Amino acid sequence: MNQTSPQPSALSQILGACPHDCPDTCSLLTTVQNGVAIKVQGNPAHPHTAGSLCTKVSRYTERTYHPERILQPLKRVGPKGAGQFETVSWDAALGDIAARLSAIAARDPQAILPYSYAGTMGLVQGESMAARFFNRLGTSHLERTICAAAGGEGLMQTLGGKVGMRVEFFAESKLILIWGSNSISSNLHFWRYATQAKRDGAKLICIDPRQSETAEKCHEHIALLPGTDGALALGLMHELIQNDWLDHDYLDRHTLGWEALKERALQWPPERAAAICGIAPEQIRDLAKDYGASASSRAPAAIRMNYGLQRVHGGGNAVRLIACLPALIGAWRHRAGGVLLSSSGAFPVQRAALQRPDLLAGRTPRTINMSTIGNDLLRPASPEFGPAIAALVVYNSNPVAIAPESAKVAQGFARDDLFTVVLEHFQTDTADYADYILPATTQLEHWDTHSAYGHTDALLNRPAIAPLGEAKPNTQIFRELAARMGLTEPCFADSDEALCRQAYGEAVDFATLLAQGFATLPTPDAPFVQGNFPTPSGKCEFFSQQLAAQGLDGLPDHVPNHEVAHSASAYPLAMISPPARNFLNSSFVNVKSLQTTEGEPLLEIHPIDAAARHIADDDTVRVFNDRGHYHCRARVSTRARAGVVNGLGVWWRKLGLNGTNVNQLTSQNLTDLGHGPTFYDCLVEVTVVPAGV
Repeated sequence: MNQTSPQPSALSQILGACPHDCPDTCSLLTTVQNGVAIKVQGNPAHPHTAGSLCTKVSRYTERTYHPERILQPLKRVGPKGAGQFETVSWDAALGDIAARLSAIAARDPQAILPYSYAGTMGLVQGESMAARFFNRLGTSHLERTICAAAGGEGLMQTLGGKVGMRVEFFAESKLILIWGSNSISSNLHFWRYATQAKRDGAKLICIDPRQSETAEKCHEHIALLPGTDGALALGLMHELIQNDWLDHDYLDRHTLGWEALKERALQWPPERAAAICGIAPEQIRDLAKDYGASASSRAPAAIRMNYGLQRVHGGGNAVRLIACLPALIGAWRHRAGGVLLSSSGAFPVQRAALQRPDLLAGRTPRTINMSTIGNDLLRPASPEFGPAIAALVVYNSNPVAIAPESAKVAQGFARDDLFTVVLEHFQTDTADYADYILPATTQLEHWDTHSAYGHTDALLNRPAIAPLGEAKPNTQIFRELAARMGLTEPCFADSDEALCRQAYGEAVDFATLLAQGFATLPTPDAPFVQGNFPTPSGKCEFFSQQLAAQGLDGLPDHVPNHEVAHSASAYPLAMISPPARNFLNSSFVNVKSLQTTEGEPLLEIHPIDAAARHIADDDTVRVFNDRGHYHCRARVSTRARAGVVNGLGVWWRKLGLNGTNVNQLTSQNLTDLGHGPTFYDCLVEVTVVPAGV
């Protein structure tokens, strides 16, 4: 295997890493011929990837060589949102951007806001040079909450960090609860371990409002109402206690707050929990019996959570309650028992070295939550808020499509007095509002290094091909902007390869990353068999003193949705918006083969709800609430449970039937913990759009 830089006339295979927001973080193998990437496949030498990729990333060459790829800097020449641009030189673009940002920074650097997320999960192209640039200027800080903030905080307050089982040991489990995850679509390599366990006799139970592809492959599907996962967990605890399906020794030695949690759980008999969840009490009893059997039989029981369940008002508490369950039955005694939501806390990332918070020089800029960007862009200057946002620099994100209550987001981006720079591959919904679009490289064209949140291997990405056109890595764009703005600190001269080395310092052997593309972290097989949780007490904290000190309930509890199902007669349907199978957030939406497979924006609606509204399969429907309306195609299907519709996303707004997408309807309300978004906490109504409208 040739690991040198690709030669134009050579046939080579280059090791890389998938950059996208997925737990699997696959190791890639890119075949390059005559300087052109001709194939991207999974690295067969990487145990987790095992040579296989999802459909999306297997089409990565189609994305890299897409005919609509932006390969020159563009300057807006028409109204904001119209998508009218002309090509300009890098020199002209960077000169004007630097001058305008410098003028704003001279007045108040906090009027400048960076906006980014997981368009790449890379530690280098994601937040290294960009963070240095914005820290040095003293701009507003972006609170990056839009995916996992509530669940991450729930884990922190219970287990002490984003830690849990090693994913490969799910293959040895005898009971697997797949909770809030369509693993076949969003965690394919975990699904491989789960199906291995299934072949060996394990029982698989899916807990999800939607009858997903994963739910269809499990032995049982519990279709609870959105936002009721905490109530279900409390109902399970009630039955575990009542039937003494408990590991008393583990509870006594390795938990904190058991008696208080026990008292709370005993207030949640199956009938109460089932009424809130919209399921039969017997489903809770049967699930508790299956789960509790592990305490006596020593057959390992495992829970794979994903982030769908925490995108509601009570998402943080729901994750806390579910994360408590393994300690009740002693599941942590087994390497194939416990829970996994995220493994990212296991990675020794040297964030201070990458991001250089010392460049703030003692300043404490204000923080703006990315999930409320719609409100904040429209907020005037005030003593409480500070200066109005005067400039946005967007990279690795498409907020006009993916942020909640997108009508307000688009309205904010349309402000004539807002200076907007977007680093992008394509002319997305957000790029349409930019004053400048700067062409960024794709993963095949730059260096990067990666952690993961679904396994415990660090990965390295080498550039497989030279940058197309005039595209530049994010890092280089921010280096050049820093130079234009007179920022002369030596850290702005660090090369991308140097940044890759800084990402883990001495904690991960860089020679190993260079040689095989990945390095496995030395993590224990069964991390909490003897307790030793990374909490303040060293125990699984049913009671969190940290939360109590903030004036919050130290015990986890069911927290109802902001918009509780059946609570508003005008909007009788709950709506969740899980990703369409062939997209990843708003990435891949414009890849022709994937867009063709996906078809068009869909709303899944149960036959009972469809009949009540005279909706037939394939009708165009109007989905609406007080925040706006969205047109899409109806799919009458039992994938949706009665009373809940599934608005599959996230399509670009410009590709929607009426120029909107599902986030026209979602709210800027936040979660109980972590200040996260509440995408799945949303009430709507649905009507047929008359023919010809």
